[in-house]
Amino acid sequence: MKFKDAVVLVTGANRGLGKALAEAAVKAGARKVYAAARNPATVDIAGVTPLQLDVTNAADVAAAVRAIPDLTILINNAGISTGSGATTADALQAARDEFEVNFFAPLALSHAFAPVLGRNGGGAIINILSALAWLSFPSTGTYSASKAAAWGLSNSLRGELAGQNTQVLAAHMGYMDTDMTAGIDAPKSAPADIASAIVTALEANEDEVLTDEVSRQVKAGFSLPRSYYLGAARA
Repeated sequence: MKFKDAVVLVTGANRGLGKALAEAAVKAGARKVYAAARNPATVDIAGVTPLQLDVTNAADVAAAVRAIPDLTILINNAGISTGSGATTADALQAARDEFEVNFFAPLALSHAFAPVLGRNGGGAIINILSALAWLSFPSTGTYSASKAAAWGLSNSLRGELAGQNTQVLAAHMGYMDTDMTAGIDAPKSAPADIASAIVTALEANEDEVLTDEVSRQVKAGFSLPRSYYLGAARA
C-alpha cells in the first residue's frame, strides 16, 4: 500500500507520534490526511484536515465513517497509559480506561471502516502497538495488557481482511520522546523517526515493523531460553 494519493485518517494526531504520522503522510504524497483529535482546534499541522473524533465515542466513530467514504489508510494511533501495575489500588479502573482507548477503540474503528476500505480496493490499517505488548514492568501492567490485546487484534484483522486485500501493519517501538513518556528516564526515539519507519514498512508491504532497536531486541528475545517477557528468574 502506498501513501501517495491515499486518503488517510490518523487518530490522536494532535501531538506525539500521531502528529508525526500525519506529517509523514503529507510528506509521502497522500491526497488527503484527516488528523483526528477530541478537540480539533489542537491540531496544528500544515496540509491536513482536522477532524473531531473521540475514539471511545460510538457516535463520533459513525460520523467519521460518514465523513470519509474514500478512506484508504486507517492509522489507529490514539493511546493512553496510566502508569498502573496489575496489583496497584486503581488497577481495575486503569485497565478499563486503557482498554477502552488502546483496544476497544482500534477494534471499533477497524470494524467500522473495514467495509469502506474494502470498497476502496482494500487499503490498509496500521495499529500502533509497543514493545510493551510483549513484556511488562511494575508501572506498565495494565498498559502492557491492553497493548498485548491490540497485538492479538491486529493478527486477527490481518487474517479476516486478507480476502478484501486489506494490509494490516502492526507497529512496535520502545519509548518515544512524547508527553506520555515525559517522566521516564530511558533512551527515547524521535517520533519522526518512528513515523518514517512505519511509512517505509507499509509501502514495502510489510505486516509487522520493529521501528527501533528496543523493539528488535525484545522480539529477538523470544528465542532465548528465558525470554524477556518472563522477567527475572526466581531465586
